[in-house]
Amino acid sequence: MCGIVGLFLKDAALEPQLGDMLTDMLITMTDRGPDSAGIAIYGDETKGKAKLTVQSSTPDLDFAKLDEDLQKHLGSMVEMSIKDTHAVLRLDTVAAAKARVVLRDIRPSVKVMGHGETLEIYKEVGLPKNVAERFELRKMSGSHGIGHTRMATESAVTTMGAHPFNTGVDQCLVHNGSLSNHNSLRRKLRRLGVHIETENDTEVGAAYLTWKMQTGSTLGEALQSSLDDLDGFFTFVVGTKDGFGVVRDPIACKPAVMAETDQYVAFGSEYRALVNLPGIENARVWEPEPATVYFWSHGAAPTATEKAA
Repeated sequence: MCGIVGLFLKDAALEPQLGDMLTDMLITMTDRGPDSAGIAIYGDETKGKAKLTVQSSTPDLDFAKLDEDLQKHLGSMVEMSIKDTHAVLRLDTVAAAKARVVLRDIRPSVKVMGHGETLEIYKEVGLPKNVAERFELRKMSGSHGIGHTRMATESAVTTMGAHPFNTGVDQCLVHNGSLSNHNSLRRKLRRLGVHIETENDTEVGAAYLTWKMQTGSTLGEALQSSLDDLDGFFTFVVGTKDGFGVVRDPIACKPAVMAETDQYVAFGSEYRALVNLPGIENARVWEPEPATVYFWSHGAAPTATEKAA
């Protein structure tokens, strides 16, 4: 049992409140997942720049002069902002891929949590309230975000095992459920050159979607394909640079509820995660249908495509 939340803002006036609203939603789901928590925020973008969110269990040691050391190896400017055990590195987009390789050499204990132009990911072991306080999530702004509270069933309680999982540029995934074919699919994806860091089944789901998109599928098509290729029970919420998508397996035994107003679209594992959102009393509220792909984007009209179980 885990808790999922998501918030996609249609009204830009609400963007300064995104972190505050998501934090309330996340904390409400504590009893569904007290082991660890994480949040992905899609915020500011600088043209030509990328962000790497990195984590260390010894940040005082690993983050000391990390920006300077990276600059020496990359030959380009690196800006760093530190929040507790995480740091966001801002650097030229063309240098971002090389930076991941360099990090493995100069700071092998530093792990990359997320990469993209707008995406930042913060996740740690502990109660959602404590995780939110450590990273000052309430102060964050952005256009949309997703979050997760974890009750571990498939792998150890670690920072790397916490959600969201990022396997593609500006793409991340949170999951409630259990994939039964993740071991065989992990082996297949690794043979195809897809990087998978952990033994967590959710990361396999995220990597599968990335692989499908790298081979020409849209996110909607990748989510649709997951209904055929992934075995088990799952509710996925996926974040992208422009929006977020939702899909539930054909049986849909994992709880989910959505709400939409003129200002936002919200997702929660339970309705109580949504009750403090502005105007929720006037929202259209519904349970996402089984085997149906939902997607909202700032660049396109919302879509929902149903697939027969």
